[in-house]
Amino acid sequence: MKIFVYNLRDFDEKKWFDKYCGQFGIEYEGTPDYPTEDNVDLAAGAEVISIIPCPMGKDLLERFASVGVRHIAARSIGLDHIDLAAAEMLGIKVTNAHYSPSSVANYAILMMLSSCRRYTQILRRAALQVFTLRGSMGREFSDCTVGIIGSGSIGKTVIRHLQGFGCRILVWNRSRDEQAAAMAEYVPLEMLLAESDIISLHLPGKPELFHFLGEEEFRLMKNGVILVNTARGSLIDEDALIANLQSGKVGYAALDTIEEETGLYYHDFQGKTLPGKKLNILRSLPNVDITPHMAFYTEKAVAEQIECVVRAAGELG
Repeated sequence: MKIFVYNLRDFDEKKWFDKYCGQFGIEYEGTPDYPTEDNVDLAAGAEVISIIPCPMGKDLLERFASVGVRHIAARSIGLDHIDLAAAEMLGIKVTNAHYSPSSVANYAILMMLSSCRRYTQILRRAALQVFTLRGSMGREFSDCTVGIIGSGSIGKTVIRHLQGFGCRILVWNRSRDEQAAAMAEYVPLEMLLAESDIISLHLPGKPELFHFLGEEEFRLMKNGVILVNTARGSLIDEDALIANLQSGKVGYAALDTIEEETGLYYHDFQGKTLPGKKLNILRSLPNVDITPHMAFYTEKAVAEQIECVVRAAGELG
């Protein structure tokens, strides 16, 4: 059994692949690059490839099938980046990784707290020796109504960890989770949008949820609302977000994920011009914090991701 690992990071992932592949008697090789039509042949001889979120359409899947790949072990919870129907047709098994939901949940709360207190702005100003209070006043987090959109494992963990802050917590999901219902108030989406001071997204990036928050949803929100996204960039219509940030309708946005991050995130662009007009506009706004899809990024989560990948590969063998 052999795994070929795309986007392999030697500074954090390699030691865990070494450990778990050695433990399960599995061979592996890797590249730091995303999978493309040009590097499919690197996986020749490997029954399994492992990927991070990146587009895996029918044509690319056919190429991998042609070199003998029969399992994609994703190092992510979501699988929305993979054409699952095409994979099934080609006989390619697809598995996801499970890891501590606290990693993303606590990062989302970090972004909420930072946005409430204008913490990033204060740090930037202090670095320039601007110590005035003018323009730095925050709001009491405990007095906020927090709306959680999505009550899966991560959303539910956010709700549980918010209990000690004293916030009013609203939640919306297509289906009801009784554990979440014991800690928060399930409400219609329109009510959550209208009454929340802070809205945090915890939905998968499924096609039917594309631009889940668009102009109509922004219209329903409170003036000055704080928006936090640690889920998927595709959930937000970024043109609508930019317009509502510029108008002040959205008071602050904390974004760990954006629409066009493939080929950008996890690479070093220091001193280079960034692609993507919308990303550059968002980065220019003082009421926006952007981090490179790293809410998951803890030692524990990385180890658990890779253990899942290797165990799944071992089960295939």
